[in-house]
Amino acid sequence: MEGRIDDDDGDFLSSLSAPSSSYTYTRHLNYSNSEKLAEEQDDTDSDKEKQLNNNRFFSPDEDPTTTTRTPIKIFDRFYDSSSDDDGCGEYHSTPSGSGGLNNGTAVETAGRRLDYMIQFLDRKLSPPENNKSNNPVENSVLPEFVASGGGTGIFKVPLRTAVHPGRPPSLELRPHPLRETQIGCFLRALVSTDDQLWAGSERGLRVWNFSELYSPSSSALAATVGDEDAVPFYESVQTSPTLCVIADEGSRVVWSGHRDGRVRAWKMDKCLDHGTPFREALSWQAHRGPVLSIVMTSYGDLWSGSEGGVIMVWPWESIEKSMALTVEERHLAALVVERSCIDLKSLVTGNSVFNIFTSDVKHMWSGHSGTKVWSAGYLSFALWDSRTRELLKVFNIEGQIENISFMQDVMMEDEMKTKFGSFSKKERPQSAVSFFQRSRNAIMGAADAVRRAAVKGAFGDDNQRTEALITTIDGMIWTGCSNGLLVQWDSNGNRLQDFKYHSQSVQCLRTFGFRIWVGYLSGTVQVLDLNGRLLGGWIAHNSPVIDMAVGAGYIFTLANHGGIRGWSLTSPGPFDSILRSELSEREFLYSSAAADVGIVVVGLQEVEMGAGFLAMSAAKETVGLEGSNAGQGWLDMIGKTLDEGSTFELVGSRQLAGLLIAAWVRNNIADHVGDVDVAAVPCGFGRAIGNKGAVGLRMRVFRRTMCFVNCHFAAHLEAVKSRNADFDHVYRTMVFSRPFNLLNAAAAGVPSAVQMLRGVNAMGINSVEGMAELSESDMVVFLGDFNYRLDDISYDEARDFISQRCFDWLRERDQLHAEMKAGNVFQGMREAIIRFPPTYKFERHQAGLAGYDSGEKKRIPAWCDRILYRDNRSASVSSCGLDCPVVTSILQYEACMDVTDSDHKPVRGIFSLEIAQVNESIRRQEFGEIIGSNEDIKCMLEELYKVPETIVSTNNIILQNQVTSILRITNKSGKDNALFQIICEGESTIKEDGQACDHCPRGSFGFPRWLEVNPAAGIVKPGHIAEISVHHEEFHALEEFVDGIPQNWCEDSRDKEVMLVIKVRGTLTVESTSHRIRVRHSFSGKISMRTDNNNTTSSNIQANLLRRADCQRLSGSSDGPSVSSCKARQNYEFRAPSQRYEDEGSITC
Repeated sequence: MEGRIDDDDGDFLSSLSAPSSSYTYTRHLNYSNSEKLAEEQDDTDSDKEKQLNNNRFFSPDEDPTTTTRTPIKIFDRFYDSSSDDDGCGEYHSTPSGSGGLNNGTAVETAGRRLDYMIQFLDRKLSPPENNKSNNPVENSVLPEFVASGGGTGIFKVPLRTAVHPGRPPSLELRPHPLRETQIGCFLRALVSTDDQLWAGSERGLRVWNFSELYSPSSSALAATVGDEDAVPFYESVQTSPTLCVIADEGSRVVWSGHRDGRVRAWKMDKCLDHGTPFREALSWQAHRGPVLSIVMTSYGDLWSGSEGGVIMVWPWESIEKSMALTVEERHLAALVVERSCIDLKSLVTGNSVFNIFTSDVKHMWSGHSGTKVWSAGYLSFALWDSRTRELLKVFNIEGQIENISFMQDVMMEDEMKTKFGSFSKKERPQSAVSFFQRSRNAIMGAADAVRRAAVKGAFGDDNQRTEALITTIDGMIWTGCSNGLLVQWDSNGNRLQDFKYHSQSVQCLRTFGFRIWVGYLSGTVQVLDLNGRLLGGWIAHNSPVIDMAVGAGYIFTLANHGGIRGWSLTSPGPFDSILRSELSEREFLYSSAAADVGIVVVGLQEVEMGAGFLAMSAAKETVGLEGSNAGQGWLDMIGKTLDEGSTFELVGSRQLAGLLIAAWVRNNIADHVGDVDVAAVPCGFGRAIGNKGAVGLRMRVFRRTMCFVNCHFAAHLEAVKSRNADFDHVYRTMVFSRPFNLLNAAAAGVPSAVQMLRGVNAMGINSVEGMAELSESDMVVFLGDFNYRLDDISYDEARDFISQRCFDWLRERDQLHAEMKAGNVFQGMREAIIRFPPTYKFERHQAGLAGYDSGEKKRIPAWCDRILYRDNRSASVSSCGLDCPVVTSILQYEACMDVTDSDHKPVRGIFSLEIAQVNESIRRQEFGEIIGSNEDIKCMLEELYKVPETIVSTNNIILQNQVTSILRITNKSGKDNALFQIICEGESTIKEDGQACDHCPRGSFGFPRWLEVNPAAGIVKPGHIAEISVHHEEFHALEEFVDGIPQNWCEDSRDKEVMLVIKVRGTLTVESTSHRIRVRHSFSGKISMRTDNNNTTSSNIQANLLRRADCQRLSGSSDGPSVSSCKARQNYEFRAPSQRYEDEGSITC
């Protein structure tokens, strides 16, 4: 085979192709100390091609004698559905949800399982002889030498199991797609509605229906590369990259902010079709720069934030008007909204400059529990009144208040302009007080800036940048920082306490019930209670968790690589072990083997040398540049030999000075290979120069992580410890990142922050703190010039033993084997027993064994050039399965002795790989079937998801004279907390006959401006009563804003009615019960309320003010006549004051 490599039209590669569905072959070509490459740059292409033809790698699935294929395996174990994310951590829980699968008849399901079981048993019971291939190369597995020390520390084989014990079982909504398939369509943001999950991507939006969570992958998505195993989804038309999304259940719309500065509205109830992209219902230009954050306030207005501290308010009235336009008028919709905007920055900024108005508005949040809106830059916050849109407070990340006194003057002046018109320059009132006040404010603003700079310099508050913000059910605000700090604030912006449970940056926060979920840059998810106590945590992804959403009983986590997983809201919960056991028992249903794998990896050393080149290479590395003309020439020549483009394609390469590594894959498996990252570790001259060191290349192959490292270690016989140190340094410090020459992120429209996040260690950011990245791979291959020599032997003795081919005796003198046996280097790694002559050192252009160095130095021959590897095998498991997904054997390990262009002989190897796979679609169906059919899980979920029984004090409230009514919610449960949220289901105007027309909801079920409900969300402890203030505000103006200025101001004196809905749920369920409360606002004082009861008796209630003291007395009883059950239904009739009130459950103020 050494003397002939024919590649005309790929004939020889075809003759080698005998792909077994169970095997992968990989050859590594190692050119060592190729000084010839530097000395003879003018070699002809035919010389290089001849050398390559004598020494190139072969495809992993090639076989020179036969094309027989072995049948696909069904392994006796399956691996965790996204094995690349495996890590250690605390474990907790199971997903919740109801119902199993409805994907065919029971007969079809039973038949499918029977087929899998037969294959499983056939595989287990068949004798090993029946599984052998007819290929003699496959059957000639070489014996191996295994190094000591591989079972501990960073050299321990990574844990792989059917269901990982270190985290809860998860629902794979969208399995980790290969990065190469996602260019231009990475997912960035998540939001959930009652029945859907929405995700913003770089080219639009995607929607998943919760009713299809356990459905098999759709055939309509088969052509969507990267989403073949995902839950069926729907896509929008292409848009500018989506940066933020929120859900508006009131108007049944999802709002999205985009990089082009536009805000778009998408109807939730729109009929969706897999083949037809859906379009937005409304779109307008909101900002000149990107829309970084959006929020819907408790009064229904839409706020959007952009760069430079710009915040725009879009009143609900104009949005409602635009969405109600007819098809013929729809062209005016955007103009109506755009002209209604209110620029908050222009309203409140004066002579002083504040940090909140100079930094980007990265986050905004408004909860129903109050009337405030929080906006956050990286290092400061602003607190706004969502009803009046006034700035209440500006403070920094330490909670220190910034000067805002100047804003009183500005707002008063604006108010005067609005009421009396603008002043001319001559007419503008001037006062010494105003001048000195403004001067003082400017000085105070400058002092604040100096203080911030001093704090930043002394304490590095850049490490405390705000990365996430949420509000919890108890009215508290939580922020997450880039140093891992979690800070709790009250609703007024006072810093209460902080917690730190992880060293890496917080990326997102989400809350539901009594729990807070925290997503970190490391891929870890932690669960806290409302007091900040850590309940548990696990590694959710091997990539940063950039967003989360709650829906259908799951907390969905979006990883930076685009994968989405669902975790039960009960995690950590009581039934993790049940679900884990059930999934493990069904592993044979969806495990299989990879087939037709072909990978070629090439490692070269001393591609180019010389002091000048090394210095230039080091300088280029500091600015992110690498490569050389000589290196590119080798890549081109190897690609030509492999018929690159037709048969193989280059997936990645990395050069560090004279070190070069590159990988090619067959075109037929290219869709299963990706997430290619590269790395370089210099070891020469103070660990700074690349004359010694390593280059690495990492990729995912059939969802398994493989790393290839090309090394050149310290030279000279006595430098054993230096070589050991070089390996240890490389193994511990090699950090992979995205190759610069592939996947132009800027061209794909990725913001700089996302580029930085995805660029460094794009595939995983040390999911286990302190662990080397190489240690987390399923397979690691080291190849190169390790420079280990032979001890205690002379030159002449070595030559004698080589001529007699007594390699066994020479191996006993091998430094590398001695150090590996002692556990000092390459701990736990394997090498085939060497049966070829030492590859160092030769005279150039001298063939045969007579070419060993015969000069003055007479260097002792040695096996400097080696190939070692480590797979998933350990002392406890060695057969391929989901607890050992990659099993490797060496079929060929040899030196290319005919090569004479280098002082080293290249070494090559053929590796056979067995790779276990999971059919994610089937696994997801089984997951749903377990949730819906397991009686223990169903009983536990039923108990956990109970909604506590509650009653309210009244179903009717009349407000007048700007006073306050007290509404009481009583929790009759003796042990469970009740969580409530009050929304406004709609507002209507009362007609002259006393009847209310249709109730029209505001955005996000917001309240009208004349009504204040406080708190609008909260917790009622068992046996306790919550008192809700329902207050009438003096707000009778009907305003329309044009270019931020109120127009057509008039007084609205019509009587109004709103329908409040109190939604009550338990702490762990999305199910709820509802109480409806009619609230009437009487401007004229001529409203009455009548309820017709089933009995004929009635009692009169005087229409007077119900004082707070009266409410407190009434709240002491839970069975009085003023308390109505949440299940009771009554008919209401509204009449004039002269008529009698017949509802004892009403409150009139």
